[in-house]
Amino acid sequence: MAKWGFSGISTFAHLEHIKCLTNTDTPFDIALIGAPFDTAVSYRPGARFGPKAIRAASARQTSFRGFNARAGLNPYTSWAKIIDCGDIPITPFDNELALRQMSEAYIELGAHPSTNKVGKPKLITLGGDHSIALPALRALQNIYGQSVAVLHFDSHLDTWHPAKYPSVWESRQSDFNHGSMFWIASNEGLILNGSSVHAGLRTRLSGDGWDDYEDDDRQGFLRISADDIDDLGTAGIISSILERIGTEVPVYLSIDIDVIDPGLAPGTGTPEPGGWTTRELIKILRGIDKLNVVGADIVEVAPSYDGPGEVTALAGAQLGFELITSIVKRGIIDGALDGLLKPEAEPGKDEL
Repeated sequence: MAKWGFSGISTFAHLEHIKCLTNTDTPFDIALIGAPFDTAVSYRPGARFGPKAIRAASARQTSFRGFNARAGLNPYTSWAKIIDCGDIPITPFDNELALRQMSEAYIELGAHPSTNKVGKPKLITLGGDHSIALPALRALQNIYGQSVAVLHFDSHLDTWHPAKYPSVWESRQSDFNHGSMFWIASNEGLILNGSSVHAGLRTRLSGDGWDDYEDDDRQGFLRISADDIDDLGTAGIISSILERIGTEVPVYLSIDIDVIDPGLAPGTGTPEPGGWTTRELIKILRGIDKLNVVGADIVEVAPSYDGPGEVTALAGAQLGFELITSIVKRGIIDGALDGLLKPEAEPGKDEL
């Protein structure tokens, strides 16, 4: 039975809700999972409310009006079983325990069976602050037995050495934060050195020089700045990403909502002026839909700083739709379900 956007219990796009952490034998191909965690931030908290806000903003996404014209398919009625697994239960009092809770949850979710149509099940996380990428990457190494490339859309590097956050009170746990998680992941061998990309950067750097970039170079990331879009256009950004990563390497695709300019997405914890438009980011995501995405996140949506139109949460919900579409489309292109893909939209007919 079709549901109106304004009715029903709030799940992402009105998807079926299953408590996947207690129903461990439930098969799925793609699952949305909330990570309501924000106690590893360096500035404004509030992203713990991001999963709820993104779900609410996705209310106009329904299976009966979900056909994506640019991809030629409705991801919600195609081959994949897509569900909303709810939220990981995460303590707000103890970051060490929270990291353990997330790590164990991701490993357990990754062990679910798929419908055996296309590969292993895929998770899209609704954050939460960006530190949630670390337990997700640890789980992916456990599941796939190898490191993965990271495609990181963000205004900030997030490969900072923990010492770049100065404090006279040192603790091991404070090393884990939303700006150091890729540094930790790189040092644990979770990220493919030489195949990963930052896109949309415009951050200020530490100190008086280029030390942050030198640290980032050692971790093997290609840096694409927000300003590069002026010279390269979206087509050039797409080309740079695909040349770096290719289409066969397993990729973790991580989207910090602050990659979008705060004039269009103000509801975030560390806003940086001069970012991409929502349309530009969507265009780029649509252009890289041949990537072998094995996991993804949409993070740092903090609705308390959003406007009355909920524009940041709406952007997050649309990005979720684009990610789901691309994963479904890639499954068809891989040949698992030949003949189900309708003709793509005509060139130049990129409908938002």
